[in-house]
Amino acid sequence: MFAEGLPLERPGFALLVALVLASGLGWFALRPSSLPAELTLPRAAPAAESSAPVTGDQEVTVHAAGAVTTPGVYRMPGGSRVSDLLSAAGGATSDADLDQLNLAAPLADGERILVPRRGETATMSSGSNAIPGASTKVDLNTATAEELDKLPGVGPATAEAIIRHRETRGRFRSVTELLEVRGIGEAKLEQLRPLVKV
Repeated sequence: MFAEGLPLERPGFALLVALVLASGLGWFALRPSSLPAELTLPRAAPAAESSAPVTGDQEVTVHAAGAVTTPGVYRMPGGSRVSDLLSAAGGATSDADLDQLNLAAPLADGERILVPRRGETATMSSGSNAIPGASTKVDLNTATAEELDKLPGVGPATAEAIIRHRETRGRFRSVTELLEVRGIGEAKLEQLRPLVKV
């Protein structure tokens, strides 16, 4: 009797094993794919490398006039000096009086640099721009409103503020005290520094 029932139990056991294997394979085939986190997250594109070095200097446009070989308007690299402009303009002529200029003065955008001839006096240019590097500096303690108004970046209101500061607080002891005047910041102070004195 035991021998007769054995063949019947084997197909059932085999069927059970087949079902277990089939369900296991089905679960394996249908399970959600779990890709590594780095493959499922969006990747940022690599930053493009800059081929040119970054520089903070901007070009300035200045007018070389007077006793220079080739007067005209020149575009100069930021940080250039009066001496650099003279070189770009072909140098000073033989009758130039360079002692009246501060050749180390920095150039500012929109300025007119007038190189005086011997016997001439370097004076302020007409309009709002002055001649940087001129040895005749404006004295902050004695200048009139009209003289101050001719300095670059100083209009009538700032000129009056300088005089009002002088009258209420006394004489300027240093050029840096201009920072206490309403309307004058660090940038304007650096523009005025080579043009004024106390």
